[in-house]
Amino acid sequence: MNRDQLRALLMNVQQGTLAVPEALKQLRTLPYENLGFASLDHHRTLRQGFPEVIFCEGKTVAQVVAIAKTLLRKNNALLATRVEPPVARALVRLSKRATYHEEARVVAIPPPKLLRRGSVLIVTAGTADIPVAEEARVTADIMGSTTDTLYDVGVAGLHRLLGQQDRLHEARVVVVVAGMDGVLPSVVGGLVRQPVIAVPTSRGYGAHFGGLAALLTMLNSCAAGVGVMNIDNGFGAGCLAHRINMVGETDGDQP
Repeated sequence: MNRDQLRALLMNVQQGTLAVPEALKQLRTLPYENLGFASLDHHRTLRQGFPEVIFCEGKTVAQVVAIAKTLLRKNNALLATRVEPPVARALVRLSKRATYHEEARVVAIPPPKLLRRGSVLIVTAGTADIPVAEEARVTADIMGSTTDTLYDVGVAGLHRLLGQQDRLHEARVVVVVAGMDGVLPSVVGGLVRQPVIAVPTSRGYGAHFGGLAALLTMLNSCAAGVGVMNIDNGFGAGCLAHRINMVGETDGDQP
């Protein structure tokens, strides 16, 4: 859409010949900004409820900072994942609201008036799975979900999980993060009616093959209602959990 088309669309809204919802529908594909090394999608918030997220791994500090500055000019929130300390130090200087979640390797700048709703419970099998779980938690949190955590309740000591069943049932969606044998999501899936998002981690001994063993276990779950993310993909789990969580909200205009 060019400037003339955009002007015509806005005039139609002003004159009452085009409804606001229809105008928003047409604007959802606009626009992107080309930085040469990156093309930034400035209307992702309109389509998906949250700005484009920066995946920092493989990018230089200068590239990440340039992307972040450009996104912040158009949005009031920012999320950057797989952030190493040198990149984090550069990003937190961009805003007083920026926080580096070191364990999750995430830098988050939440919207100034963030209203969190619903309930997302993040569960881990072991303490070693917490970094991936924290990536999921911070992601869902900054997008607007109320989050809670239940860590180190794996099947090697199943009583730890069974003693917390009320918390499982109270959540609107449950994210279960596990390495090793990757069995915990099936157990949780067999206990609750809520959707369960399983996240395999690359934690384990010997022939776990960098998380492949846990991934295959989760993909072969006999429990119904379990969806599986890729290995160590805490961000993807947090994003999906938030979207499922928001389905329970009555305001259809909310992401």
